[in-house]
Amino acid sequence: MGELSAKEIGQRLKAFRLGSEYSAEDIAAKIGISRAALYRYEKGDPPKLETLESIAELLGVSLTSLMGVGVEYVPSAVSFFERMRQAESVSEHLFVMFGPVSYLLTTDEFDDVLAVVLKEGLSSAIPDLRQAATSVDEILTILKERKKAYHERKPSVVSLVSASELERFLRNGFIGRYDLPANVLKERKEIARREVENVLDMLEKQPIGVQIGVLRDSIPSTSFQIFRQPERSVLAVSPFRLGEFPNVRLGVAMITSAPEALVLHEKMVNELWDRSLKGLEAARFLRKLIQETGS
Repeated sequence: MGELSAKEIGQRLKAFRLGSEYSAEDIAAKIGISRAALYRYEKGDPPKLETLESIAELLGVSLTSLMGVGVEYVPSAVSFFERMRQAESVSEHLFVMFGPVSYLLTTDEFDDVLAVVLKEGLSSAIPDLRQAATSVDEILTILKERKKAYHERKPSVVSLVSASELERFLRNGFIGRYDLPANVLKERKEIARREVENVLDMLEKQPIGVQIGVLRDSIPSTSFQIFRQPERSVLAVSPFRLGEFPNVRLGVAMITSAPEALVLHEKMVNELWDRSLKGLEAARFLRKLIQETGS
């Protein structure tokens, strides 16, 4: 097992462990290893194959996913956002199709409100409500780490945003459910407006390393991000979303470096970018959209 692959297995192990119902102590006890050994594996110490098999079985993931062979299937938003954080930490270029806006380009206010929105979107009928709320806290921690790392490293970002999603965001507001008091709904619409105005500001000022395209026609129903790294590229396709009516509970994300998947998605990025509004033209479109929605 090479040094690089052992490190990557350790990263996946940490991500899947964070998204599981088990603590590090639980996993170590059930597998019959020390907690220190588990942490060493997560940092890149190569574990024995039988140990990996036992961990994979306990966490409910395939050994191939844990080893990064083929497609990596990720059923937990906690695990998925941790894998995104890991991929971004070594990426030089990011191509993003996450609606309504790319999380890395959002304001600090977005983080503050997201903490409320994610929890208000949890139904009281969820049988594991306490665990779901804990998962939200873990997701928020990972997201803030991602944003902090982005501002420190400044990889280039090409972000594609949907005009229809932005319009829905403006009309509904930044909410997790509809049955909120009128004054709260009004406040959330104002927050959504400020977030779209942040996109507008970037379109007008065109900061170095940030390119935004606004799509007026149909877009893919799933979100995806391409991470270009020095040695390879990685594709993440996700059902999870962080805008209005966020979803961080249900779905299976996929991560892969398969050449065919990357070629097809890069082709789609190029086509969407060519069709998108950019720069001052996109800024004028967004300004008009904000005015028409009455936000």
